[in-house]
Amino acid sequence: MKRNLFLLSFFSIILFTSCGGIKSTLQNVDNNAVKPLVKDNHFVITEYSNDSKYGYNANYPINIGFENEKYSTKNITYYFNALLGKKGEKFTYEKIETCCPFPTKRTKMGAGTLDIYEITFEGESKKVKLYFNIYEKGKILCPNGFSIKQF
Repeated sequence: MKRNLFLLSFFSIILFTSCGGIKSTLQNVDNNAVKPLVKDNHFVITEYSNDSKYGYNANYPINIGFENEKYSTKNITYYFNALLGKKGEKFTYEKIETCCPFPTKRTKMGAGTLDIYEITFEGESKKVKLYFNIYEKGKILCPNGFSIKQF
């Protein structure tokens, strides 16, 4: 099993680096972005996104990679703890998939992936999916369809 994982990783690296490698399609990386203030187990988010693709499209993920990837779960929790549904409703979230490899200098392998979270709003059956990039930085905003929790 370990050998198969090693071979898969090895061939993935070759795929990413051969023929000039792949190019990133991420459109909203901002290496100058500042990590939001953390207060009482949530990010202090002050702005709404004007882009309907923000978080909902793999090319416009929520870039939350301000620290080492081992803190990604904590930062995603801080992010979701700062939000409510558009009408103030609570929601639950669950990581459902990893996808969309891209090149990055922030990992030893030289590649990262996006995490997809599924959100279910209280009292609704419709679910939405948000894409998160735990490797790159970007401005942390409230996506369309959500509101910023008032503390």
